[in-house]
Amino acid sequence: MREVIKSGKTVEEAVKAALTELGVSEEEVEVEVLEEPSRGILGLFGSRPAKVRVVRKPTPGEKAKALLEEILRVMSLEGKVHLKEDAESVSLEVEGENLGVLIGRRGETLNALQYLLGLAACRNSSVKKRVLLDVGGYRKKREETLRALALRLAEKAKKRGRNIVLEPMSPQERRVIHMALKGRDDIYTFSEGEEPFRKIVIAPRK
Repeated sequence: MREVIKSGKTVEEAVKAALTELGVSEEEVEVEVLEEPSRGILGLFGSRPAKVRVVRKPTPGEKAKALLEEILRVMSLEGKVHLKEDAESVSLEVEGENLGVLIGRRGETLNALQYLLGLAACRNSSVKKRVLLDVGGYRKKREETLRALALRLAEKAKKRGRNIVLEPMSPQERRVIHMALKGRDDIYTFSEGEEPFRKIVIAPRK
């Protein structure tokens, strides 16, 4: 439910009833006063309650989904957008055919789109959520590739006894590498450089 109209003795009472029905806080809605309360004559005749229309604002996830669907339309791409949203994050996944243009070389376009959707989702909102975007299961496949790469390069660094520097990656992909090698007593990882050229270094323990 996105909108309700409620009445009450006061505007505040009517708004409170609407918020209860919608299950949201006042920061998440827009309120329009349709009728101010009136006590009538001597408070007995012609009295009128307050009436308000309360509309729930789109959530960050809904805003991101709407923008993504518009991008697909403008690019003449056919894809279905699935949305999952909780208190901390927004997850968007696009399913369809011939969507490689949304991914780009090693996910560069996908990461740029994710950043854009993150900005749009939290614009003019006090609620800040992390936005995650995937297309055709690319990120899961990429994570598997990165984990295998991390293990292979860790063995290489240990065998050669020197650091190995990977190519620049997004924060999300760097985290996959860090987590794949976390807790090892023969190898450790750290990041160096500035975004968007920040890199992971895999180093053997002395």
